[in-house]
Amino acid sequence: MKVIRPHDPHWKDFFAEEAQALRICLGTAALEIQHIGSTAIPGIVAKPIIDILVEARSLEEIDAHAPALRVNGYTARGEYGIPGRRYFNKAAGASGVGFHVHVFARGSEHIGRHVRFRDFLLLKPDIAQDYSALKQSLASSAGVLIADYAARKAEFVSRVERLAQLHFAQDEE
Repeated sequence: MKVIRPHDPHWKDFFAEEAQALRICLGTAALEIQHIGSTAIPGIVAKPIIDILVEARSLEEIDAHAPALRVNGYTARGEYGIPGRRYFNKAAGASGVGFHVHVFARGSEHIGRHVRFRDFLLLKPDIAQDYSALKQSLASSAGVLIADYAARKAEFVSRVERLAQLHFAQDEE
């Protein structure tokens, strides 16, 4: 059952612990590991699933490390709908927090897209609150999400991704 919760300040700690475990599993194949997704945005509701972005030297190196991830509780899901991605998930343990790991090779456009989305919401708390309100509208009073949750928030996410791209492109000029 997919449920959203108010922001938990401990999510950043869960990320830090898991990122350290991933560094051990992936070694030099992982260039950078970042906390993305709603759990990385203080003050908004989120599923208790920590989204982690790994920038890799190559996907082939990540594939070679998949057995180490499996030993650490991860299930490999392949591209899982996004070409050029390796996706792994880990079910929630005693903490009630699960993990989704999105791995892209250095230079992938998806790295910037995820990071810009996170950074834009951190810079624009009013838009972050709009996102939180949308997510709450797609859940029951108990926080249980409707079946087409992802599809119903897709238009909002796409719009924010475009705004973020424009915002950060202006900063680079």
